[in-house]
Amino acid sequence: QVQLVESGGGLVQAGGSLRLSCAASGRTFGNYAMGWFRQAPGKEREFVASITWSGRRTYYAESVQGRFTISRDNAKNTVYLQMNSLKPEDTAVYYCAFHKQGDYMARASYDYWGRGTQVAVSS
Repeated sequence: QVQLVESGGGLVQAGGSLRLSCAASGRTFGNYAMGWFRQAPGKEREFVASITWSGRRTYYAESVQGRFTISRDNAKNTVYLQMNSLKPEDTAVYYCAFHKQGDYMARASYDYWGRGTQVAVSS
C-alpha cells in the first residue's frame, strides 16, 4: 500500500521559515520524481515544486522561486520542502505526491497523494 505522510506544518509569522517533510512507503521511492502542491481555501490545488528521482533537477512555481527549496533523501524515503521568507499568501494545505509521468507541474502527472499539512502565515 502506497502511503505519503506530510509533517512540519504550523503557524508562523511573515518572514519566518518552516521545513516540511514527506515520508513515503509502499513504493521504491528512489525510482520516482516527487512534487509538492498546495491548496488555499477556495482555490485550486497548485504546483509548488518538484524534484527528479536523482535530485539533480528541481522545478519551482514562480511564486516561490528563490524562497523555497525542495530536496530529497532516498535513503530515508523522504522529500523535503524548506520554506523561507514566508508570506501570508503562502497559507495553504501542502501536499506531496508521487510523479507518474508527464509535465512535472501538472496535477494530472501525479498518482499518489498525501493528506496534507497545514501552513498558516500571519502578517
